[in-house]
Amino acid sequence: MLRSIKDLHGCTVSAFDGDIGTVDQVYFDDEAWGVRYLVVETGNWLNDRRVLISPYSVRHAKPSSNVVQVNLTQQQVRDSPGVDTHKPVSRQHEVEYLRHYNYPTYWGGPNLWGMGACPAFDPPDTATGLAPEPPLWAGQPAAQPPADVHLHSTDEVHGDHIEAADGSIGHVSGFIYDDTAWAIRYLCVDTRNWWPGGKEVLIATRWIGLVDWLASTVSTTLTREAIMNSPAYDDSIPIHRSYEAALHAYYGKDGYWSDAGPASLDTHTRTDAP
Repeated sequence: MLRSIKDLHGCTVSAFDGDIGTVDQVYFDDEAWGVRYLVVETGNWLNDRRVLISPYSVRHAKPSSNVVQVNLTQQQVRDSPGVDTHKPVSRQHEVEYLRHYNYPTYWGGPNLWGMGACPAFDPPDTATGLAPEPPLWAGQPAAQPPADVHLHSTDEVHGDHIEAADGSIGHVSGFIYDDTAWAIRYLCVDTRNWWPGGKEVLIATRWIGLVDWLASTVSTTLTREAIMNSPAYDDSIPIHRSYEAALHAYYGKDGYWSDAGPASLDTHTRTDAP
């Protein structure tokens, strides 16, 4: 299903034995546009500490219910590595985090989640919260992590200017993610401050060429005219595959779903049905 990242903000994160806190922001990587972590404010339960929750942990996320259920216990979260959200999340910190939860790395493989297209993971026993055996890290040689790659918060990109091939055209007003693959599929772009009669449109993250963090700009090879005449986006209407197909056809682009084969077709409608 396709959903807006803003629907995650403020959601309660619920473990097997109680609530952990609420989602404050989302970390993604700007190469694959994968949603790598939810940043959760724990409040009084953990002395206002912030913790990271990986999509590997999520067993059910239904924004309409304002709850994200995770395959974790409170003790597992309490013992997890701390994070300073005022500093970049380094690859070394990620290695420590993934080892703590016994999760596989998402980098180094051919797909969005390493060897898989989604963060599939055998859940721990619901009675004990213990991770499956044998450990996923068992038998792997102790090696230096890959070159340091910093993750970024969607809050950092929100409001950034969109630079088309021939000039500015709007700013980032939101993010649409796939809650199965946990990938950001589209940036919502508000063009109304850039041209009379403007509208909100979607630009696929595949069509983004560069994110300049210092200049706060997001660049695309699409032209201003093409973006201005593209299908409008209405966030009050669920995103159906037919809309996605029309958007990609308009730009003459292949859909991301064509990479995964027939099984992926018509499975990303944004809806709150169970």
